[in-house]
Amino acid sequence: MSNWVEGKVIENKHWTELLYSLRIEAEIEPFIAGQYGRLGLQIDDQIVGRPYSFVNAPHESLLEFYSITVSEGPLSPRLAELRVGDSIYIDKRPNGFFTLNEVPDGRDMWMLATGTALGPFLSILKSKEVWQRFENIVLVHAVRFAKELTYQDTIASIESEFKQHFKMIPFVSREDTDFALPGRIPAAIQNGSLEERVNLQISPESSQVMMCGNPDMLTDTRNALVEKGLKKNLRRSPGQITTESYW
Repeated sequence: MSNWVEGKVIENKHWTELLYSLRIEAEIEPFIAGQYGRLGLQIDDQIVGRPYSFVNAPHESLLEFYSITVSEGPLSPRLAELRVGDSIYIDKRPNGFFTLNEVPDGRDMWMLATGTALGPFLSILKSKEVWQRFENIVLVHAVRFAKELTYQDTIASIESEFKQHFKMIPFVSREDTDFALPGRIPAAIQNGSLEERVNLQISPESSQVMMCGNPDMLTDTRNALVEKGLKKNLRRSPGQITTESYW
């Protein structure tokens, strides 16, 4: 039996020529912050779908998803063109294990994202649990160009509410800025510039790191963290590094 349910587009916000966010009204089962839903459209007599992480927190009524248009993809260009009132399908059953209940306790939480992988972290940050469990929370968002640093109003609201416990560090790799760190996340961990910017040390004793992004970032960042003594978090062997590929 199909798990698809029909929803309605409430908003399609275009951040840049390629980046967009969909807000959808649909009845699905409850989800945990950090999980993903599957969005679909009717294409050639079948529903074509792919997973997208929830940007909204579980308590928020509208479902929100953040995406980039992949020109050769069968789905994302069509999603980008949806208008208010259009129909869209969503799997009624959320999935995924990139959630806080899979993460051991620690003093500091580091959230490392590239591009649209920012989405699940916003869902987590808009929920209560992360603020109850961790003393310091660092959100790192790495993009190519400054215009891709999206959701700044949401992040500013979080920063205003939790300013003693929260820092957001942007990375911009393909243009010079006077506010963002240059280059890539793994290099900034290896040379110490990320920790210097935050004035906080990444260590196995105090840190939990959640990473979501492209495979190269995940591999290189994991290697940089292992050099600092951290290890992959597994249910049978808890560690400090929890990852989700967003590709």
